[in-house]
Amino acid sequence: MHISEGVLSPAILIGGAAIAAAGVSIGLKGLDHEKIPSMGILSAAFFVASLVHVPVGPASAHLILNGLLGLILGWKVFPVIMVALALQAFLFQFGGITTLGVNTLNMALPAVICYYLFGWCVKKSVKQTVFILAVFAAGFSAVLLSGLLVGLSLYLTGEAFLPVAKLIVVAHLPVMIIEGFFTTACALFLRKVRPEILEQT
Repeated sequence: MHISEGVLSPAILIGGAAIAAAGVSIGLKGLDHEKIPSMGILSAAFFVASLVHVPVGPASAHLILNGLLGLILGWKVFPVIMVALALQAFLFQFGGITTLGVNTLNMALPAVICYYLFGWCVKKSVKQTVFILAVFAAGFSAVLLSGLLVGLSLYLTGEAFLPVAKLIVVAHLPVMIIEGFFTTACALFLRKVRPEILEQT
């Protein structure tokens, strides 16, 4: 779901970078140094999961894991995703440097939204069924919201991108379902073996 260089207008690039910088600042505020190793591991997981790309117009479809990261990290997901995207841009030319802010915003903001919508189910002793439904919804919704934000970024650049914006959202429907199941499997595993990871924010 990376947006490539040379696609977005300067106004969208600057606005996205400014909002992403604010999100990173909030994520780093009061950061406990003991949490940096786990943040690095989650950034690496995001990095690896999103390496397999299926081209979709000026963007691409792939696993994101932003729903899972959002549940675990809250606002700290902004610097975690930004670092992973920066490495992908430098090492593999996925996305780009000028689009780093917009791409970070498009993937991290939905993660934060899912944190507030579904995080309460992860951090409390709720029934297994409620837990499963919540984490599935987080994984599904995070990709859906990311797709909508990517589409909005393209549409705001120019109405000519509207067909591509629609294609990106539709192309990610299977990814949303897969992401929901994958997020559920990962969260159930963590709940069983390392429940403190789900309660660290």
